Amino acid sequence: MLARARTVAFDGVEAKIVETQCVLSPGLPSFQLVGLPDKAVSEARERVRAALSSLAIALPPKRITVNLSPADMPKEGSHFDLPIALALLAALELIPAEELERSVSLGELALDGALVPVVGALPAAMAAAAEDLALICPEGCGAEAAWVGAAQVFAPRTLLEAINHFTGRTPLARAKPGEVRTGPAARDLRDVKGQERAKRALEIAAAGRHHLFLVGSPGSGKSMLAARMPGILPPLEPAEALETSMIHSLAGLLDEGGISRARPFREPHHTASVAAIVGGGRGAKPGEISLAHNGVLFMDEFPEYPRTVLETLRQPIETGEVVVARANAHTRYPCRFLLIAAANPCKCGYMAEPARACARVPQCGEDYLGRISGPLMDRFDLRVEVPPVAFSDLDLPASGDSSAEVATRVARARAVQAARFADRDGLRVNADAEGALLEAIATPDAEGRALLTRVAERFGLSARGYHRVLRVARTIADLEGNADVRLPHVAEAIGYRLSVTPTEGTPARRSA
Repeated sequence: MLARARTVAFDGVEAKIVETQCVLSPGLPSFQLVGLPDKAVSEARERVRAALSSLAIALPPKRITVNLSPADMPKEGSHFDLPIALALLAALELIPAEELERSVSLGELALDGALVPVVGALPAAMAAAAEDLALICPEGCGAEAAWVGAAQVFAPRTLLEAINHFTGRTPLARAKPGEVRTGPAARDLRDVKGQERAKRALEIAAAGRHHLFLVGSPGSGKSMLAARMPGILPPLEPAEALETSMIHSLAGLLDEGGISRARPFREPHHTASVAAIVGGGRGAKPGEISLAHNGVLFMDEFPEYPRTVLETLRQPIETGEVVVARANAHTRYPCRFLLIAAANPCKCGYMAEPARACARVPQCGEDYLGRISGPLMDRFDLRVEVPPVAFSDLDLPASGDSSAEVATRVARARAVQAARFADRDGLRVNADAEGALLEAIATPDAEGRALLTRVAERFGLSARGYHRVLRVARTIADLEGNADVRLPHVAEAIGYRLSVTPTEGTPARRSA
């Protein structure tokens, strides 16, 4: 008898249905797994054998063959344990085969028959809902998978509970979704003394999802500013929360099945590898840029990252997705994030302070920031110098708007953009606009265009730089509630685009 159980294999954030076929045939007793299983899947034979033994179910002295179809798709992970066990039980006629075929199952088996939580329950529930099938998963994954209301989710604690559910002895109740999490308390912008220009740049970056580059001496407040970005960003929309949670589900980052409405804030260390940043490693897992999808990626000590890591950011910043290429597969992950990079002006960090600077000033600054290639620097819409704060200023009362006040303006600007791009699939903020659409929404008045033309000729703006100035100007106009882009908006956008050396205040020789 041929028995079938459905499960999933993961291709990026997409879960693809896999059919687990089991047949018992005459021959020498054996248990064979075929269909490109990896080591974890191959070891399922011993876990399934031990789990069945704990239930006093003995395997017959026959040749047992389990095929994972389609056979040319790589199968990775321990979540194949449960469907293999259920297909084998159906082949032994211990559970009804027709009931099993109406569900998708995944879960790891402990040797005593308990079900161990696995990653990817949320994408699996999406795949099950698309096929109008129920989902059977471990209890620890039930709250996460239940967020997909279109799928019936049942979460047994043990293999025995799953058997009783299929046989009708003790049907399981549907799992309930976990709590909506609001995230940790946001830090207030008013805690940062001074740095009004940098705060303004932070607001513009949040409103239009523009990439921001902060340069300043050690202790000037670059990390403090970046840490306050989550407090001024609007909460995730339901569709965005689902997108982000699917990636976090694959990475095993969803706690107790709760989905968070707070935007991700990832801050990898500068020693991180290429695989850690863009994805890869065993199973081609998502990297930091994908875990920051719809949120913020903060990269402190930016020039200290290996050159290979920095250059891999160039394409994902433009396309909003990353492809992790392997010999047998190409895995695609979304990665539409807001990049905040922070750097010291030079290796010693005190190029702007002659009493503390090293003997190689200003050459050391050019060499240090020269580790960032021109094409990568060209992708930063906003570049801001963060000067050191005087010790006497630390005792002054808080100044500027609070994070709540800034967040209100950002949310209002984001709402304007959402209405603007409502009929444009995949576009959400001004940073996504390009081509004819960008010209239509961000064409400045005659004075603004004349100024932008002069600056482009004087400083050699690239075509990308020209368009990014228009995007920033459009966002500044949205923050002020203006339907048209005018000269002041263009002038402010240009001021953020042109980088300056901390010591002389003259345009840097780097790409504008």
